[in-house]
Amino acid sequence: MLKHAVFVLARAAFGAKFARDGYSNLSDLDDMVAYADSVGVPLAGTLVPLASSLLFVGGIALALGLAPLLGAVAIAAFMLGVTPGMHDFWNESGDERDAELDNFLRNVAFLGGAVAFWASTRERDQHAE
Repeated sequence: MLKHAVFVLARAAFGAKFARDGYSNLSDLDDMVAYADSVGVPLAGTLVPLASSLLFVGGIALALGLAPLLGAVAIAAFMLGVTPGMHDFWNESGDERDAELDNFLRNVAFLGGAVAFWASTRERDQHAE
């Protein structure tokens, strides 16, 4: 019982972080699109709102347990799609390289968390069958 409660709390906290990030991106869409465009993201006007919506909806789905598998997959897809292009530390030097490496590794850790929630959701579904 305690293990399940801790899991639900962790899932809610993890999902809420991404729902908030997606909401923040959508609330400041013009600046987010301009930044993505400035770093060479193709079709930034389309991809930024799409990716931000994916993050927002995925975060809510995971946090509230409405569709945790879908939520975890959406967060993982966002991380896989955004991280290499937005945090390309290999193209930087000095302090900028260090900052982008930190951001890249943070996103890889978030990807790992999303994959862990995906795996635990799949495991729970298999036990329920």
